Amino acid sequence: MKQSRFRFLTIITILAFLSISNAHANTAAQKFGRGLAGMTCGFLELPGNIVKETRAKGAIGVPIGMATGLGMMVTRELVGVYEFVTAPFPMPSGFRPILKPNYPWDYF
Repeated sequence: MKQSRFRFLTIITILAFLSISNAHANTAAQKFGRGLAGMTCGFLELPGNIVKETRAKGAIGVPIGMATGLGMMVTRELVGVYEFVTAPFPMPSGFRPILKPNYPWDYF
């Protein structure tokens, strides 16, 4: 059990470093990392959208951000699965990201 956790954490760490190392060029490894992040951290869309909307609109951004975040959680998860599965293929061309921001933690 502990060995499988260690392997999982090692793989996540390697993927994180791969996505940081080449910040401007989109690669299959980055697409794979975006997909993995979208599948596992899609829940960050809720607080992320609250922060984004509150910065833009003030206090009225809280309910707007909650509604947007709930919808984007589903979207981020589905796009994450798509990017994870199609990582070896350059679709869309040049491995471009589908969602902005690229990673769910980029709101913060």
